Amino acid sequence: MPFRINIFDVIDVFLVAFMLYQFYRIIRGTPAMSIFVTVFLIYLFWLLVKALNLDLMSTLLGQVIGVGLIVLIVVFQQEIRRFLIVTGNRYVSNKFIRNLNFFSDKNNKQVNPRNIEEIIRAVEAMSRTKTGALIVIGRKSSLEPWSEGGEKINSYISSSLIETIFYKNTPLHDGAILIQNGRLIAARCPLPISDQTNIPSGYGMRHRAATGMSESTDALVIVVSEETGEISLADNGILTANITSGELRKRLAGEKI
Repeated sequence: MPFRINIFDVIDVFLVAFMLYQFYRIIRGTPAMSIFVTVFLIYLFWLLVKALNLDLMSTLLGQVIGVGLIVLIVVFQQEIRRFLIVTGNRYVSNKFIRNLNFFSDKNNKQVNPRNIEEIIRAVEAMSRTKTGALIVIGRKSSLEPWSEGGEKINSYISSSLIETIFYKNTPLHDGAILIQNGRLIAARCPLPISDQTNIPSGYGMRHRAATGMSESTDALVIVVSEETGEISLADNGILTANITSGELRKRLAGEKI
């Protein structure tokens, strides 16, 4: 019987490849990556054994894989949770919300150069004074769930307010500020910590929190180092360190802040 490929086979392969790629993006650079590769190789070996009709080995590996599925859910608990959060934020909830709010003013939100300049001015000042800062700039994913652990502000964006919040003697300087839809919505917000192993050891919790937040949402996260005054930017789980204010301005250009 000739081997035939139809459109549903192509869709099937595409969906599996898409899910594997998204999961890979979540766990790359983490200890879970080596476990994932090992499990994937064992699964490929099992398929080969089945194709060769090696019944005993096939049965043995089938039992191991069946029990191993439960073990994998436990081992990859954090990664699976992060995968569901990222996928929901980026591909499901935002499209649904945009459709419900088709006539909302938020959908017509335009780029505001003033807000960008206020953020840049604050970052430059804090970099000069080596004031540690963590600034989350929301895109499509709502930042409301992350504001629950902080202090709600809901203010206009201004450089003086941002600098005051992160001044080390103020009660709000720990944690991150959240900016979305042209408003500074909250301060002193805890962020998820990335467990990537490829983040340089010289970087502290702010950089790991920035990376973790950019893994869990589609937000841009700006970090100012308290030790060196160095400016860094996290986007899509990738931390770009030691950037200039001019480079930061280019990255923020076009963002609907």
